[in-house]
Amino acid sequence: MAKNQTAITEFIFLGFGDLLELQLLLFLMFLVIYIATMAGNVLIVVADSRLHTPMYFFLKNLSFLDLCYSSVIAPKALLCFSTGRKAISYNGCAAQIFFFSLFGTTETFILAVMAYDRFAAICSPLRYPITMSKRACVCLVGVSYLSGCLNCSIQTGFTFSLSFCGLGKIDHFFCDVPAVMQASCSDTFANEMAMLAICGFIIVSTGLVILISYGFIITTVIRIPSAEGRRRAFSTCATHLVTVSLFYGTIFFMYAQPGAITSPDQSKVVSVFYTIVIPMLNPLIYSLRNKEVKQALRRQLTKKGFFH
Repeated sequence: MAKNQTAITEFIFLGFGDLLELQLLLFLMFLVIYIATMAGNVLIVVADSRLHTPMYFFLKNLSFLDLCYSSVIAPKALLCFSTGRKAISYNGCAAQIFFFSLFGTTETFILAVMAYDRFAAICSPLRYPITMSKRACVCLVGVSYLSGCLNCSIQTGFTFSLSFCGLGKIDHFFCDVPAVMQASCSDTFANEMAMLAICGFIIVSTGLVILISYGFIITTVIRIPSAEGRRRAFSTCATHLVTVSLFYGTIFFMYAQPGAITSPDQSKVVSVFYTIVIPMLNPLIYSLRNKEVKQALRRQLTKKGFFH
């Protein structure tokens, strides 16, 4: 790896421009969404302890990851919008990329694990308690985090092996790998290819796990004789499918196709969606579509005195 020859100590976010009214609007929008994200995901994480099934164990991990990677981005963005100072230190930028890649990559693997969990529950219900034992669930989550650690270490190392000079302007509202590469005065071709290869592999491999799992699920469900049985089976998968569609669609647009490097304006808009909006939507999707989650949240709110 090339020796880092950076001549700068901080980066400047170009964000969405300097128009005061737009900065105020963005601050209010980000603040409201971030508060809703925190509230919804904290409720899922601390939901009724009686939900001991693997599905809810993975769901709590998903909400924890949404909390973390939203918190890597939103507080700094809110500070920039409110103060007008759009600088971030060199080390702060590296840390933002590291943790954002860690939590985002781990979430990708958790979504694949959740699809496998639904496959095991619907296609092999008699073996399900053995297949998805507590130890197996912990191992699957552990592997997801290890995969996230591996990817974020590679992405951060490759990105900050580049040289940065001049004013270090980043055409984004946070330190994302494609935007930081654009700010480099080095040749970034190798980095771009590495990002596309690694992120493409992660998205394709986890996506295949999801597609194959749901292929078996659909084949099994259509063989269920009763309409009510088919409805219940599909309802347990509907929330996960919605979450997967939202997350994978935006991640693919950002990191697994060549336009991710050369379309900063589109990337900023998509980034708002997957860094701020999706973490807020996930608790709503699961609580509105899943009766047991809804009941657990109601019990938790009642315990805290919100309902009587």
